[in-house]
Amino acid sequence: MPRKVFEQNYGTDVINSQAMEDVVPEVYTRAIREHDLDPVERPHMELLPHEDGKPMRVKATVTVRPEIELGTYRGVEVAGEAVVVVEEDVERSLRALARDRATLVPVSRPAQLGDFVVMDFEGSIDGQVFEGGSATGQTVELSADRFIPGFATGIAGMSAGDTREVHATFPEGYEKAELAGKAATFRVAVHDVKEAELPTIDDAFAKNVSSNETLEELRADIRRRLEAVAQNKTRKQLGNAIMEKLLETHDFPLPDVMVEREVDNLVMDARTFASRMGMTWDAYLSAAGKTEEALRAELHADAERRVKGTLLVEAIAKREQINATPADVQTELASLADQYGQPVDRIRQALGNNVLSLMDGIVRSKTMDWLIEQAQVKQATESAKS
Repeated sequence: MPRKVFEQNYGTDVINSQAMEDVVPEVYTRAIREHDLDPVERPHMELLPHEDGKPMRVKATVTVRPEIELGTYRGVEVAGEAVVVVEEDVERSLRALARDRATLVPVSRPAQLGDFVVMDFEGSIDGQVFEGGSATGQTVELSADRFIPGFATGIAGMSAGDTREVHATFPEGYEKAELAGKAATFRVAVHDVKEAELPTIDDAFAKNVSSNETLEELRADIRRRLEAVAQNKTRKQLGNAIMEKLLETHDFPLPDVMVEREVDNLVMDARTFASRMGMTWDAYLSAAGKTEEALRAELHADAERRVKGTLLVEAIAKREQINATPADVQTELASLADQYGQPVDRIRQALGNNVLSLMDGIVRSKTMDWLIEQAQVKQATESAKS
């Protein structure tokens, strides 16, 4: 059917729309491959004016990853300090396990730090009761580390039946910004005082709290777990130090679209944090003394650092041909399945197209591991002397 007749029957807009939907994606993909481009966003498509006798033309505008001239990244010199697990760490973990399974026994003496008390309390600031500062019949452990300064020590010395006003101050960096740095008064009524009676730490205890048969096996298991945590902590410290060096020694333009996308992610993290704290977004911003626009501006520098770090790691992975193998993906899926208590097939199905993001994460992790292996690590104490 001649083009003019086709246009008369169906209309130019319909034809152009169908062409944009059916033909353009294939042409765009081919052009990207031919010019070896690496887009970071979906293209903006524009249908150019048609000229008689000539094929339809389409203009695609897209932001691509910047060209990165990699400098030195092998053998980066960084200061590090290995986190060492000592016997006292193992014993502390054993005592924590025992304390978790302690029996609470009522006592007729005044409460001491380390005891448990059943109490009612109501907190106020400047005479106004604040949200989350009251409870009835609550059993708490009197530990100075678990409460704001002054709360647990203020209750110590009270006996069952006592009522007292306890004064405490919220730390400046308290998670609920509207309470940070403020002095509070708590009206406390103690109903019962109990002490923790710990079980004997022996083979029977080991069987009760784990799959181990003996106390020595439990000790070894605890040590292995602590050492794994220590290794992860050391790796994170070294990875951060290496990234700082790479950021300092590389400079290239950052795509605005990637930076803005990362700012969006950081704002979403802040919204999630506010929600977990039981705050509305407006209340969170008000407590921080910022508008959302001001917060976005404040987060811009952090977003730039994150984007720059991501692009650097991707460039190094490409140069060193570090990839996510099928075995890597399977291992990660098995880890997620174990974490969420679901079959691997269900995890894979839930991820859907996000498997690509999973693979990107694997590549980043493997690349950081490779950079750490290549790094020249000096002990922090040695570095401080030099």
